[in-house]
Amino acid sequence: MRGGFKAAPLNFAKGGPLQLPKVAVIGCGNWGKNLVRNYAQQGALGVVCDADQKRLEHVSREYPGVSVTDNFEGVLKDDGIKAIVIATPSDSHFPLARKALLAGKHVYVEKPLARDIKHAEELDQLATERNLILMVGHLLLYHPAVNCLKDLIASGELGELRFVRSDRMNFNQSRRDWSVLWDLAPHDLSMMSYLLDCDLTEVNRVGGWDTQGDGLIDVAYLDLFFPVKGRAIPGQVRNSWIDPQKLVRLTVNGSLKTAVLNDAQTENKLALHSQTKEGRMIVEYPEYPDVEPLHLECEHFLRCLVTGERPRTDANNAHHVVRILADVERRLSSRPQLHPTGAGKR
Repeated sequence: MRGGFKAAPLNFAKGGPLQLPKVAVIGCGNWGKNLVRNYAQQGALGVVCDADQKRLEHVSREYPGVSVTDNFEGVLKDDGIKAIVIATPSDSHFPLARKALLAGKHVYVEKPLARDIKHAEELDQLATERNLILMVGHLLLYHPAVNCLKDLIASGELGELRFVRSDRMNFNQSRRDWSVLWDLAPHDLSMMSYLLDCDLTEVNRVGGWDTQGDGLIDVAYLDLFFPVKGRAIPGQVRNSWIDPQKLVRLTVNGSLKTAVLNDAQTENKLALHSQTKEGRMIVEYPEYPDVEPLHLECEHFLRCLVTGERPRTDANNAHHVVRILADVERRLSSRPQLHPTGAGKR
């Protein structure tokens, strides 16, 4: 919730608060520290594991009583830890998740689940065979504004959908051995597919540029089609690591209204725009719960651990995103070699 919220025991049943299983958060960097905060607030944080001793010292100061370690193998052997929460660089997601599942631990892994479709399928198979929860961090599927918009679309408030576009841009100097698409597009693809109830998204055209000439795509776009009820709804994703003005905006154009979800704003994130017969523009601001999406996502994972229900963002959801991005990466890597200031699309 904006402004923060206080920890309170979760109550999944009328019988009162339940004893929550303890989780271990692996990686407490820029994003992992938020997972640490949320699981600590919900009373489920048992261990934090990271290779950086300064980060662990910070965790010890902020959360007295929470164990810290740099020994991942030791965490897997800890019978008091029931689930592993992975928030490490994406190229480590598969091997860490695989080890955790083989050790009999439930797993939450930040997006993307894996960088290879076969790896995503293997993780799903391991979790299924061992009756373990496997959840991926597609955060926006827990966003109250996104779920409000999903309800509005389903009710026909926007009319017939005509176009969907998601823009996610920022200035990222900490470039890793991945592309802007693997970093940002999982949010866009998972959200758009969720809103439209479509898991058969087709990529019509892709474009990507490595503006520093190092082979890392830092500006990209995807032109998409979403087959929904006999129609192909066109859409587009635009991602950038080189934009100094942060933009996190989803636009859904309908025949009656256009919805704009601007997640960079602190208030009135979701707006509905329409025009009267006289040409006057009307802007409406739907109401939705003011709760931090990550709080709801972490709570959902804990609920799944307690009840055994399948996560909203399960391996099937992740498989859809990994399949698209793996194909896009292949298409971009096969484009002609360009000089540093060049651009290419395929």
